[in-house]
Amino acid sequence: MALIMVLLAMALVTLVAAGMVPKQELRIFSAGHYLAQQQGYSIALGAEAFAQRILVRDYEDDKEDNALVDNLEEVWAANSAVLPVESTNEGTPRVIAVAEVQIDGLGGRINLNDLVRGGEAVEPVTKERVANLLAVLEITGFRVDALIDWIDANDQTVTAYGAEDGAYLLAEPAYRAANQLFTSVSELRLIEGMTEEAYRALLPHVAALPVSGAGINVNTATAEVIASLHNELTLAQAEAVIEKRAEEPFETVQEFLALPEFAGLGLKASGLQVRTAFFEVVSRITYDNRVVNLVSLVYRNPEGEVQTVRRDTGQKNRITKEPVSVPD
Repeated sequence: MALIMVLLAMALVTLVAAGMVPKQELRIFSAGHYLAQQQGYSIALGAEAFAQRILVRDYEDDKEDNALVDNLEEVWAANSAVLPVESTNEGTPRVIAVAEVQIDGLGGRINLNDLVRGGEAVEPVTKERVANLLAVLEITGFRVDALIDWIDANDQTVTAYGAEDGAYLLAEPAYRAANQLFTSVSELRLIEGMTEEAYRALLPHVAALPVSGAGINVNTATAEVIASLHNELTLAQAEAVIEKRAEEPFETVQEFLALPEFAGLGLKASGLQVRTAFFEVVSRITYDNRVVNLVSLVYRNPEGEVQTVRRDTGQKNRITKEPVSVPD
């Protein structure tokens, strides 16, 4: 009997131990994954600081040249950067992570939040430009009025083409119009009549900046955004403007408006500029066979100081520019 009891006790201990091992392995894996993610995020913050320094240096160089102009030929816009991250904990330097960093200027896009001023007043110039952009992109499923209704503070549609709570409460699941500024361009997916195809078409040409009045940088604007500046401009004319810009960036808005493509249109300088204030810093960190993504919205003020506005870790595959290795 004693021998049987010992055998039963050993069997019970074996079963308990066998059940604990997988759970312990899972806990160890989870803890290791969490630590690696945190380390990767810390490196991403360092990559963000590196990009901010690039923007500060760009401002200092422009100020020294007495030409505060941002264009696509500058260092921050031309390429992404690849930075090896080394550790010397064991005496010999070794690469433990790779940081990829890309800076995208948002000045060449139409700011959706410029559609409405003060929560109520529709900004006619921006409204016309967004309507023109929809026409250039051949988007017909919804009108600019639906975007205005998404932002304005009231619950009344601006026209029959708008959409307020009444339209969105019929959705599954039901939701309401934001009635505030866009906090992310991804909110476009919620707009009445929006399709994934239309969203993807709009994405490179619009932004959701936290302020209004940032303006469009004519040196970085896409051909579609340039064509949206007037309803008589064609995409071919806009592409011709970009070809001229590639030869020599515009130093002033007046120089841009003096182009023959705009002759007789009466195009105004309202909302146009040659500088960029808001940028997206896209970081992708590879650490311990794991990837951490970070997209940071940063603001560079007129004095050249750069600060982070918000961060997003949910966006992937945003590194698109040709990489350039940065020396240690």
